Amino acid sequence: MSPIKVGVIGLSSTGWAANALAPGLLNAPSFSLTAVSTTSAASAEASAQKYSALAGHPVKPFHGDATGIANDKDVDLVAVSVKAPAHKVVALAAIEAGKDVFIEWPAGANAKETAEIAAAAKAKGVKSLVGLQGRQAPSVKEILESGVIGQIRSSSIIAFFPRELNKWGPTITERYVYFTDINGGATLLDLGVGHVFDTVTYLLGDLATVSATTAQHYPIVSVMDDEQKPTGKTIAFNGLFKSGAISSAIFRAGFPATQGRKHFLWEIDGEAGSIRMESDELASPFVNIQDPKVYLNGELVEFEPVTSPATNLTGAWEAFAKGEAYPTLEDALKIRRLLEGVTQSAQEGRVVNL
Repeated sequence: MSPIKVGVIGLSSTGWAANALAPGLLNAPSFSLTAVSTTSAASAEASAQKYSALAGHPVKPFHGDATGIANDKDVDLVAVSVKAPAHKVVALAAIEAGKDVFIEWPAGANAKETAEIAAAAKAKGVKSLVGLQGRQAPSVKEILESGVIGQIRSSSIIAFFPRELNKWGPTITERYVYFTDINGGATLLDLGVGHVFDTVTYLLGDLATVSATTAQHYPIVSVMDDEQKPTGKTIAFNGLFKSGAISSAIFRAGFPATQGRKHFLWEIDGEAGSIRMESDELASPFVNIQDPKVYLNGELVEFEPVTSPATNLTGAWEAFAKGEAYPTLEDALKIRRLLEGVTQSAQEGRVVNL
């Protein structure tokens, strides 16, 4: 079977796509990187030269809007790796050209856009893959499916994104300023809660209800150019899974990483036992790019850990190529609607049915 030919929009010489997306495409035999598209002719040419050398074959450069790369005969699938506000227009161009699409989470600036992209893909009959790669780590799913801890009764999460990450705190690096935009698809709720709860619902099933509270601890953020904007909140919410199990979670951001402060703790309690996942690494709540330690009934579970952002993402790409289970736009839309429910509950002070 011939490799799937991939054109990537937003793949520059450096950045997230270069570190997480490109390695998988270059090393996976099921795929071939054939084209890149960036905002300018100069950056596109530089990117194409870099990846032509790494891939061992010519990679075409495109720049400007997405129509050029989307309609290229040497592209079967278009990967969208740009900021969330641009997801919709870029993805729709690829879908209109009849190409399968990969879209980074959150697959649009809001749930409405995610729904529009999903509807367009369904109408055109193209396949979609979304960057919700936390579900590719198999260890906890295997434990749950073995039945060793019995019927699930509750899930409890404490997640902490420390100030030192410079993302959702009183100080922020200039390249993360867009994280402060409530409509930019990169808030603590979008990225922090979204990635974690995709993994939660993948393992434990969908939530039926949610009740949330938020607090704004750092209303002002300082960046290199002295611009000031609202920034990350503490988000706490409870819910009920459709299975009847209880969910509780609190996501905190902006406090300093002081000695002894737990960065990530997730406990799943079953009738006959429990699973505990924990980590004190700075970015440990990003379960989509690194694995916490896993304990079954208090005993450490040995498994091969995720070593880089590319590991789980490569697994998702391979699952797509083989026709196995992988996250789609429909999965992204479920999480988007859950996050909408959290926001609505916090604003209205009531339980929201999902």
